[in-house]
Amino acid sequence: MAKVLMKGNEALAEAAIRAGCRYFFGYPITPQNEIPHYLSKRLPEVGGVFVQAESEIAAINMVYGAAGCGARVMTSSSSPGISLKMEGITYIAGAELPCVIVNMQRGGPGLGSIQPAQSDYFQAVKGGGHGDYKMLVLAPATIQEMVDLMGKAFGLADEYRNPVMILGDGILGQMMEAVEFPEQEDLGRLPVKSWATTGAKGRAPNLINSLFLDPQELEKHNHHLQRKYDRMAKEMLWENYKTDGAEIVLVGYGSSARIAKAAVDKARAEGIKAGLFRPISLFPFPKPALQAACTQAKHVLTVEMSMGQLVEDVRYNLEFKVPVHFYGRAGGMVPTTRAVLEEVRRIVNSGLGGGQA
Repeated sequence: MAKVLMKGNEALAEAAIRAGCRYFFGYPITPQNEIPHYLSKRLPEVGGVFVQAESEIAAINMVYGAAGCGARVMTSSSSPGISLKMEGITYIAGAELPCVIVNMQRGGPGLGSIQPAQSDYFQAVKGGGHGDYKMLVLAPATIQEMVDLMGKAFGLADEYRNPVMILGDGILGQMMEAVEFPEQEDLGRLPVKSWATTGAKGRAPNLINSLFLDPQELEKHNHHLQRKYDRMAKEMLWENYKTDGAEIVLVGYGSSARIAKAAVDKARAEGIKAGLFRPISLFPFPKPALQAACTQAKHVLTVEMSMGQLVEDVRYNLEFKVPVHFYGRAGGMVPTTRAVLEEVRRIVNSGLGGGQA
């Protein structure tokens, strides 16, 4: 199939349709508005349903209802909008319903700005809502990867009966790249969802619920969910770039990883043995792969569009055996290749022995 030039948000929306998504509920917020705009036109063309809800809270509860009926359903928003959805997301996780949630991050806290950021990492991977729950979190770095991961996201949601988040940012949503789309998913081959509330047609009624008034029953449910989250460890995804023999390994995801990769190339041209480790799955975090990539590293540097969130997980997963430094920009400011390269030079040439906060 020929490649087409598309904006990230629109390519992601088209990929969702090709992955079998037929229901979308959302509410406008910059910088993800092209997703609902595109789906408002395309979904009716394929027999799907688009609803612009009265709020983010209403939208996520509509997702709950459609997912409970067994539909492939999606919502999208940006940072403060995702915050408003958090109660519904924890209900969905508690009720074990599959759906895909897209977050095109912007600056914060509060209303912040409409510029790109990566300060929702904690919210995504630690559980921004209440209770012990997890989402599978995938972080693409290119528009093609957003397209490719969309089908995987719906498949993982169905396999684990769990919400899956695509964690992007305003850069990925607004930039344009050439992409190639997969073939349309055969909707007849989607998994049978015997648990769905499709009407008790000759069978006992199904009950979908996240309320357990008996504490013993709720504890049992929590243990059941944790076993499922443990099984998700097999879904770890990552990319190594020039990490063989690297003495300083940069770690970044999404747009920051693209910038870090360019800095690695320039560092290598100067004789600095630099490499890049890019986690694609943020939950589950690819701990064994990160440790393997850093076996010869004297230093690790995380590159983020935040005040330092990914850096905490990198330090933890490396078990504090390697000095982990941090370089970040916040509030919608984007790191430059030159600035990252200067930080690499500073670390390598100064002989720093301790992690930098």
